[in-house]
Amino acid sequence: MYEAHFGLQEAPFALTPNTRYFLRARSHSDALELLLVALREREGFIKITGEVGTGKTLLCRLLLNELEQSAHTAYIPNPHLTPDTLYEAVAEELGVDVARCTNTHQILKALNERLIALAMEQRQVVLVIDEAQAMPEETIEALRLLTNLETESIRLLQVVLFGQPELDALLQRDSLRQLRQRITFQYRLAPLDKVAVAQYLRHRLAQAGYNGGDLFAPSALKLISRSSGGIPRLVNIIAHKALLSAWGRGDRQVSRWHVMQAIRDTDSARLPNLLVRWL
Repeated sequence: MYEAHFGLQEAPFALTPNTRYFLRARSHSDALELLLVALREREGFIKITGEVGTGKTLLCRLLLNELEQSAHTAYIPNPHLTPDTLYEAVAEELGVDVARCTNTHQILKALNERLIALAMEQRQVVLVIDEAQAMPEETIEALRLLTNLETESIRLLQVVLFGQPELDALLQRDSLRQLRQRITFQYRLAPLDKVAVAQYLRHRLAQAGYNGGDLFAPSALKLISRSSGGIPRLVNIIAHKALLSAWGRGDRQVSRWHVMQAIRDTDSARLPNLLVRWL
């Protein structure tokens, strides 16, 4: 659509989590550093939470890329599973032939043997679960029991949980206190501040091939920051629609007017108080 008009090689604000577009903003950079340090220390459970659209899945993929050479990883993107299905999914991710297992006991036995074999090879094993707030309570308890697979000297499996704030509420249940006590490191992703929003937009434009002057006017940047609340997904949506608006009018720079059109077309965006009163 507007790529040629603005001198872009690709759409810069797609919603798919592309690690090439990762901006090392303070909150996200700190979260990644915490994850890598905690995993190096062989801690058991690590929890990363954040509101919808704050970049948890992108951070999750970045972590998996970082661990690719140093660890054996298992990734569960949709954990709304029964305990037995969770065991099967983890076993399959770690290369266990579950077709040869006729019951849960055999799956766990085969999984334990696989973990011990990887430990003998000096391979760290990390289970990464995205959207962890969707896990049923009994599956979370099964996950805790899974981490009991260890030797006298080494933890065989580490677990990283990515989830929305509802995960915190879920883990506050008294029935899950044993797992809650095993979470040794945790981090809450924060929205981008106004300076980081401007850096985020410029970074994504540069990654998409833009090398001209400021494509977003200062007033447009300020309005995007306020209306998105610093949530990266909302920043993407508003910026994309604002570029469409500017392209439709043949304008070469995104102004506050273009951003206003994008905000009015985005249910999740919030209008600044003065504009709400004026409207």
